[in-house]
Amino acid sequence: MLKRDFLKNSLLAVVGAVISPAVLAAAHEEKLLREARAMPMADGPFTLPPLPYAFNALEPHIDARTMEIHHDAHHKTYVSKLNEAVAGKPEEKMSLAQLLASASKQPDAIRNNAGGHWNHSFFWQLLAQKGGGQPSGTLAAAITKDFGSFDKFKEEFAKAATGRFGSGWAWLIHDAKAGKLAITSTPNQDNPLMDVAGMQRGTPLIGLDVWEHAYYLKYQNKRPDYVAAFWNVVNWSEAGKRYDAALKG
Repeated sequence: MLKRDFLKNSLLAVVGAVISPAVLAAAHEEKLLREARAMPMADGPFTLPPLPYAFNALEPHIDARTMEIHHDAHHKTYVSKLNEAVAGKPEEKMSLAQLLASASKQPDAIRNNAGGHWNHSFFWQLLAQKGGGQPSGTLAAAITKDFGSFDKFKEEFAKAATGRFGSGWAWLIHDAKAGKLAITSTPNQDNPLMDVAGMQRGTPLIGLDVWEHAYYLKYQNKRPDYVAAFWNVVNWSEAGKRYDAALKG
């Protein structure tokens, strides 16, 4: 019996060594996707927007499976839970913008899921199959003015993204009060539109999701590599439009 137990334990140890954390994470995400697709969306005022491109449109920088799981499982869950959280409450008649503007007064279930819904809806729009490169027009001029150069801006943004402890987001925003661009970072699913004490508020122009589910399947724990890849898919045209709109108020 002792020999049999030894062999069994040895086999389990070998299997555990062979199955990498990345494989285990992939299996977990696949299970999450199956469960999310099987679960009906909770009825309510909020809906899941479709991706504006195919799951594989951002490859090789962001892989198709990550995009599929990110949108069809994670984003769907935020929308569904937000509908559940506002059901039968005055917040059910509030817009998403109103929920964010009153986030400090909302329970966590509304604040977190409203943020998750808005952040991801924004994120999909600020990625593009033929993205990358550099901004142009007024946004390019503002980046040079406020950060010194585009390369310096990228360095500062990367610091915010890689330096965010745990889960959260990095943002380029237009701070209307200061009259300039700024880089900021928020925890969890908070964003610069929320009325949260200590948070720098402003209009988001680009945002990067640094939750592990946004990059782990491809980049594992190498967040800096994911941040570097992000510059190849940024939709600068959309960011420029948002900046011009912010200037007009």
